[in-house]
Amino acid sequence: MHQVFDIPYIPDELDPLRSFDVHVPPDCPPHSPVLVFVHGGAWQADDKAAHRPLAERLALLSHCPVLVPNYRLTTPDTNFQHPRHAEDVLAFLAFLTTWEGLPAVRLHATRPLFLLGHSAGAHILAAILLDSDAATPSLAPPPSVRAAVRGAVLSEGIYDLDALLERFPAYRAWFVAPAFGARASYADVSVVRLPLRQGDSGSDMRWLIVHSTGDTLVDGPQSAAMAAHLRALYGPDAETRVQCSLDELHVEHDDAITTPLFLEMVCAFVQSGE
Repeated sequence: MHQVFDIPYIPDELDPLRSFDVHVPPDCPPHSPVLVFVHGGAWQADDKAAHRPLAERLALLSHCPVLVPNYRLTTPDTNFQHPRHAEDVLAFLAFLTTWEGLPAVRLHATRPLFLLGHSAGAHILAAILLDSDAATPSLAPPPSVRAAVRGAVLSEGIYDLDALLERFPAYRAWFVAPAFGARASYADVSVVRLPLRQGDSGSDMRWLIVHSTGDTLVDGPQSAAMAAHLRALYGPDAETRVQCSLDELHVEHDDAITTPLFLEMVCAFVQSGE
């Protein structure tokens, strides 16, 4: 396993919260897809280093490079709020499409990029991949990113913040208001209301929505609503564009992404899109 840690994705900056790790398996072919995992943590916690075991296992099983970025977080002593977390992830993705630092992860015209997001990371990726320009134009991905991304795996995701607060009112003070601001409704930042970006209905983009029945931190209806929304967006193409697994995992929120079954799902999803 070839690993490089703490690579900055903002030129001339050595901010550990805007850096990424690379995990390249020993049998990685040059044309293999590149996988990116975006961690959760309620927009205010977690770090890429905590997911090194996951990245290593995923790289070995998929035979693909796995990259794990950090992004800046909401903390009690800052006013760092949405969409700035997602702006950091988008900056990383844009950087990656032109980065030539490691040949093993170099993207080219035919090399697909697959994105994995857990919990808040799922919201971050959905806000980038769907058309959030009306509320957050800074999240519009450049053509290079749109062309590279072939699929997204979203696990235990937070998608509809208003529905989440109905189920878990304490989350408002804990992380929703700190990360999104105090407001009566969060409809404009709930990704289940976002349309496809122009032209994406005819792209090769595919989705896999995963949720564990044992998750007590984020309820399953969040993922069910996201899957239904995506299927409605794709219409007749939904059967091939949107897959979901909402009743196969039975573990807690943070354990879902480390189960052998989840890793198998990711590998099968990636392989089916090569």
